[in-house]
Amino acid sequence: MKLFKIFLTLSAIFTIYLNATTIKSIKFDGLIHISNQIAKEMLGFGVGDELDINKIDTSIAKFYEQNYFKDIWVSEKDGVLTYHFVEKPVIAQVEIKGYEDKKDDIKNMIDVKKGDIYDEDSINNAKNQILSYLESKGYYDSIVETKTQKLNKNSLKLDFIISRGEEIIIKKVHMYGSKNIDYSDVKSSIVNRQKQFLGWLWGRDDGKLKIDQLKYDSARIKDYYMRKGYLDAKVSTPFLRTYFEDYKADLSYLINEGTVYTIKSVKFSLAEPVIKIEKLKEDLKLHSGKIFNVDKLRKDITKIKHKIEDLGYAYAKVFPDIKQDKKKHTATIIYKIYPGQIVYINDVQISGNTRTIDRVIRRSVYLAPGDRYSYTDFKDSITELKKTGYFKDVKIQKKKVADNKITLFIKVIEAQTGSITGGIGYGSYDGFIISAAVSDRNVFGSGIDTSVNIDYSSKSLKGSVSFYNPRVFDSHYSLGGSLYDTSNDYYSYNEDKVGASLNVGRRFTRTISGSVSYNIEQSNLSDLDSSIDPTLYTEGTTIKSAITVSAKYDTTDDYFLPRHGMEVTSSIEFAGIGGDEKYIKNIDKFSYFYGLEDLINYDLILRYKAQFKIAFDNGNLPINEKIYMGGLSSVRGYESSSISPVNSSGSLIGGKEMFANSIEASLPLVESMRMRALLFIDYGFIGEDNLDIARGGMGMGIEWNSPLGAIQLIFANPINDKPGDRTSTFEFSMGRRF
Repeated sequence: MKLFKIFLTLSAIFTIYLNATTIKSIKFDGLIHISNQIAKEMLGFGVGDELDINKIDTSIAKFYEQNYFKDIWVSEKDGVLTYHFVEKPVIAQVEIKGYEDKKDDIKNMIDVKKGDIYDEDSINNAKNQILSYLESKGYYDSIVETKTQKLNKNSLKLDFIISRGEEIIIKKVHMYGSKNIDYSDVKSSIVNRQKQFLGWLWGRDDGKLKIDQLKYDSARIKDYYMRKGYLDAKVSTPFLRTYFEDYKADLSYLINEGTVYTIKSVKFSLAEPVIKIEKLKEDLKLHSGKIFNVDKLRKDITKIKHKIEDLGYAYAKVFPDIKQDKKKHTATIIYKIYPGQIVYINDVQISGNTRTIDRVIRRSVYLAPGDRYSYTDFKDSITELKKTGYFKDVKIQKKKVADNKITLFIKVIEAQTGSITGGIGYGSYDGFIISAAVSDRNVFGSGIDTSVNIDYSSKSLKGSVSFYNPRVFDSHYSLGGSLYDTSNDYYSYNEDKVGASLNVGRRFTRTISGSVSYNIEQSNLSDLDSSIDPTLYTEGTTIKSAITVSAKYDTTDDYFLPRHGMEVTSSIEFAGIGGDEKYIKNIDKFSYFYGLEDLINYDLILRYKAQFKIAFDNGNLPINEKIYMGGLSSVRGYESSSISPVNSSGSLIGGKEMFANSIEASLPLVESMRMRALLFIDYGFIGEDNLDIARGGMGMGIEWNSPLGAIQLIFANPINDKPGDRTSTFEFSMGRRF
């Protein structure tokens, strides 16, 4: 039919051409995506011109190039030239069928979208994209078909129907020619690994072929050899032999190991004498006598570069020149350093802060217009902004605006800092918990933290109002305060407290801060267990007037989810500045965070936490101010504050010393929701005069940085529990940071 239309068109044009017809009018029939005006501009001729078969032929070709048309023909009558168009249909719906769990990923990946013109070439390209995607996931011999359904005159529904192929399983990885290093050594460095027994278990190798990573595994093996000193090692491209009858494969590499090289010497070649060589040598991993290690070489290059950048040379370059002595198997490393020019900050521009005031961001940035560039200041600025807790993400880009000037572009993604929440929770000891809160860590974008909280359970009623300004008038001083009223039903007594506190702090360095706070509190004890010695602890009302001195050292890199750094806090509370209670209490806490993503390409975070508490009786240490262990804050697997020394009747009387520590592993669970899984082991000791009571717990949990706050769900089992212990298998918390 199409050929027939083309024949009629050419015949008409040929007849027109012979009679030298003058064009009186030009019409377009069937145009949708191109306006008549644009179509006329594309013709190359107009009304009044004589018909030219070559020009008409060229205009038809131009229209086809727009990729909108399935068919075009031209007719002429009495000097009226009419272009007839049949446009390709529009894709109104795109559906992926046959691979349901990944259909959204595939739909986002392919180049065919809702609203596109239906085009066979684009459809075939999308099918190839899907096949490539399936191969990257280890599926082979997959089939992708398409089906169209007409919805109306010019639109259709397009279905991609996927018949997923089989997974190829690597049964053996061969390293032919290797003598000193074998597969077990390199397997942690490569992606394509041979299947292990029970490979379907978490943490075991399933052997599934990942074809998109295959080309990089040779380089990964070579890199492993280079880390072990084999400078001359050669690794072939991988050879994959696949047995399609059972979809198993053997993966082979040809290897020439060479010999281990040691470092003969490390030298420096400075294009300009901007720094002393002795300074560059400090803290380097590679030096004379050490076995060559390419990973340590990279780290040394980075250290050298950062030392130069700290002097203002923002675009310093460091190149390693490795001189090999192949007879003695030694290597001389010459670091060639090109500092470039000293660079100054031209401007600092901020974007993404729809709520946070600019000055709140600028006070956390250690580089300002006119300052000399420093890598440490640049890195610490990113860390400081993340630690505020106001932002989900922070990026700072450098843009060169002159040979010696750069502009910093700070891009922030604001976190939800304010919330009005209410909810129902459950605790093994407290039972059902009803809570309501209005809080904002960044009220009106000012950086001031305010909150009003009410929590009710069968065991307690708590209410508080608080505020905290971390940078009063953008200075290094902080100011905070709170009012609170609580009622608690503990194991051995009931307690009602009402109090107020005022805190003044100062930041001394980027990592060290201190504070002094005053707390005035009225406490009423009642319903003391009848077995508790009334000469030691009595019911009634007491007043506490206390000063607490605190210090903090913090090198963590993020408020919500630290991956690197440590946090150390120490506080000493002196009760007895007036009032009835007289004691001294010291609390020391240590947390360390280590992310493994750079080492293993997986966002695994290891954490260690320890705390030590000790109390001294200076005349009146009430039972409610003594030390208790158990629960989320110390040893999980036990009810909150349920571990302490007991009297002869088994009543808890509190301790004076406690040490508890925890190890956690946190790994991503649902990254899009910022939800993670964690595994943990806790162990602690508590006692009156010595640490003679030991308890532990282990388990798993979920931590979720939700819109309602940081939520933890903990499932724990006790370790070393004794008869009479109050154990707990599930606990819930909101707003706690490890």
